[in-house]
Parts: sequence; C-alpha cells; structure tokens
Amino acid sequence: MVKLSILDQSIIPQGSNAQTELHNTVKLAQIAERLGFHRFWVSEHHLEMLGHSSPEVFVAHIAAQTNKIRVGSGGVMLPHYSAYKVAENFRLLEALYPNRIDLGVGRAPGGIPLATSALQEHKQLHHNDFTQQITDLIHYLTGSKNADHRFSGLKAMPDIETTPELWLLGSSGSSAATAANNGISYAFAQFISGQHGGTTINGYNKSFQASEMQSKPQAIAAFFVVCAETDEKAEKLAASYDVHFIQIAKGEINTGLMSPEQAVKYKFSVTELEQIRENRKKILVGSPDTIKKQLIRLSEQYHTEEIMLASMMYDFHSKVKGFQLLAEALHLKKVK
Repeated sequence: MVKLSILDQSIIPQGSNAQTELHNTVKLAQIAERLGFHRFWVSEHHLEMLGHSSPEVFVAHIAAQTNKIRVGSGGVMLPHYSAYKVAENFRLLEALYPNRIDLGVGRAPGGIPLATSALQEHKQLHHNDFTQQITDLIHYLTGSKNADHRFSGLKAMPDIETTPELWLLGSSGSSAATAANNGISYAFAQFISGQHGGTTINGYNKSFQASEMQSKPQAIAAFFVVCAETDEKAEKLAASYDVHFIQIAKGEINTGLMSPEQAVKYKFSVTELEQIRENRKKILVGSPDTIKKQLIRLSEQYHTEEIMLASMMYDFHSKVKGFQLLAEALHLKKVK
C-alpha cells in the first residue's frame, strides 16, 4: 500500500496572519500523526506570503509537539549556508528526537533575488559547489570519519549514535543523479516542475550507489493535492490554486491565497487558461476515490512506495478534511 506524507508550507490566506498559520501547521502535524501519515515536512521559502522561512527552527517545535511521526525540512536551501552548520543543527535535532528527523536539502534559492543577496551577503566562496556541499553534509552527519577531508578532525556536534535521514529535493535528472551517486534519498518535486518524474526516479533507483548513509534507494514523489467529498467540490476548492499560480506568474505574490468563492469569479485570459492546464499537472484534484486511484497509478509509474502531498487550502478545516478523507481511503494505520 502507498505510504502518504505531508509537506506544509504555512501559506497565509487572505485575512489570516503568520501566527495563525504557524499554529495551524503544528495542529496539522498532530492530526497527521494520529491519521497515520508517515512523515511531516516544512519548507524554506523567503516570501511574505508564507508564515516562516526557518525549517530547522520549526522542525524542533513540531517534533516537540508530536510523538512518533518523522519530522523534517522540505527543505533547507543549502547554497545559502555552511554544510557544517546545517549538519550541527540537524545532529542536535536528531539527538533530541532520535530516529525521527529528516534533513531535506535543495539547491534552489527559495525566494526573490533580494532575499538571496541578503542571505549570501558575507559568503567568501566565489561559487557554490553544491555537489561538494552534499559530500560535506554526509561527512559531518556520519561522524566526520574521512581523514582526507579538508577539515579533518572537525566533528559536527553533538556526538550521537543515530543519523538524520538525508534527502535531496529536486525536479530534474541532474538532482536525481547527484542523490544516486552520493547514496542518499531523493524527493522528486512534481508540485514545482509539473513534469512527470517517473523516468527520473526510475533512473535514480537504477543508478543508486550504496553509501555510509544508506544501503538502498529511497524515493518520494511530491504533489499538491485538493481532496474533498466529491470531484465537483474539489474542483471548486482548486480554483484558489489556479488563481494563486497565475498571480505568481504576474508577480502578484503578496496578496494572500484567495478564497474559492472569489477565485471562481476570476476572469482568465486565453493565455492564462492555457497556463492553468499546465499548472494542473502539479496538482491531484478530486474525491478520495479519484485521488486514491491516481496515487496507486503514480506509485507504480514512479517506482516509489511513498507519495508526499502539499495542500494550499484557503480554509484550514477543508485542508484537514481532505487529509482525513485520504487517510480513510488508503486505510492508513491510525495512531491511538
């Protein structure tokens, strides 16, 4: 059976605020744990429309407010930071919550160019060698045992027996190859690219090289989701997504997520309607039975047992209801 996980971005709908949505994210993590979801990730995006940009801080809080569910970053935008410091942060989290912490990393900026300039203002390197950063992360996360490393003898503390799971987030063959060559887990972000990732994940599985981090490939495919009692109701709720993506394309990213009632009245141009058709490749929309069939088919096409879902609902209760319906449809094992 397909395992389901959740990525929550703490998006701020119109009329809400960051504190409310951060509280809702924690509440959703607790609900996800009870419903039997496998892991719960939070993102790093330096945008005003989202409630936070520090997954490493938020992961600590969510892990403290839950008991068993895996908690992680989806993900830390590694080029902004020192691999050593990222390793220290997540080794500390792993020490506090053993065998529950995921470190998902990506190479995208995660925000507007101005934010990237501010984050990297004092960096001394002339270029970011992302592959080297991944190698460094593995070195530090697994105990700094490589005597030939340029910082040989330097350990990322605390000194612990377990290791957080390291995931590379991406949406291309190159990111999949980096994950496979370094022997780490891979999460394909179709909710970002809209491109079918079956070939990409299959290539990752076939070319995976065992490492000190793990012996077998492990992959996730990630999508946006809109689930409601009926296909018709789900389509209405998805109108908020349609308008949201068009607003982003226009540069209108600080207006907040629009309600479905407003979104269905939005007048799209012919070009925008074509954009919506393309954007829908990122989203699973429908009733529990409709989405269950899609999930099973996608799991087979992507050669993965785990699907991660992100929901940008205007109404928090609708978001929770959608995940409850999916948990029931896929018979997730509830935690008492």
